[in-house]
Amino acid sequence: MPSSAHAVIETRELRKVFGSQVAVRGLSLTVPRGEIFGFLGPNGAGKSTSVKMLLGLVRPTGGHALVLGSPPEDPQVRRHVGFLPEDFRFYDWLSARELLELHGRLCGMSASRLRQRIPEILELVGLTPHRDRRLRGFSKGMLQRIGLAQAIIHEPQVVFLDEPTSGLDPMGRRTVRDILRAERERGATVFLNSHFLSEVEVTCDRVAFIKHGEVVAAHELGPETANDVRVSVRARSLGEEVVSGLGRWARDVRPTAEGLSLAVPSEEVLPDVVRHLVAAGADIYGLARQKTSLEELFVDIMGEDPGL
Repeated sequence: MPSSAHAVIETRELRKVFGSQVAVRGLSLTVPRGEIFGFLGPNGAGKSTSVKMLLGLVRPTGGHALVLGSPPEDPQVRRHVGFLPEDFRFYDWLSARELLELHGRLCGMSASRLRQRIPEILELVGLTPHRDRRLRGFSKGMLQRIGLAQAIIHEPQVVFLDEPTSGLDPMGRRTVRDILRAERERGATVFLNSHFLSEVEVTCDRVAFIKHGEVVAAHELGPETANDVRVSVRARSLGEEVVSGLGRWARDVRPTAEGLSLAVPSEEVLPDVVRHLVAAGADIYGLARQKTSLEELFVDIMGEDPGL
């Protein structure tokens, strides 16, 4: 995990109990500045409760959390935090422009800054033609975009987003991805909770998998990562001893119709794998790298959880 010296979000053994129900068991994570961080887990894993504690909306039962180096409930911290909940409800008699003005004023923005910022943010989310339209006439996708706009209008240092692409078409999801990357470029940290794993995979720098209120795994994301090196081998004459010997270099060795599928820590060990197979008498017809998708990682880590 990243060094806590540069942490924007940090928790240690964070815990929340509601009566006899343990919602968050012992959450420990560190999120550095300027990262898009994905927070993944099945329904009931404790994600929403964890986010509420990080926002200072729910008091933890045990452990501690820091946001921007201070407790989340600190008013000075809240001035630098943006939030888009999954089930948001806005005043639908307001226009898009009026909603942004209200949220900007609540965040302490000056009238002169708002006059400049509101047109910028409306253009960013593609709602300039609808700036004076009442929210009650907005579609679900338009509401999602104005919700994102209110979360970032004050240029917060930390942005918490819960299912930000819900209700958006492919073009809308691409717009959100571009906005989140722009937020990262200006130095903001984005904490993203989403069930759209394909979106998370192409947007986030790193993800943590949470199960039963605890982080069970964390992975770097990108075009090339050690965690993604899975190789398919087309081969014959693969006896049990040949396969078991692969344990020196590989993990998660699986038989396939054409041979084997296996995971290795890096491509550097592949010549050793091939030499082992040939020396053991296997007939090799081909070897190709496979990319493990985030969805496959999710299933592998979470297993057949009834909460999925």
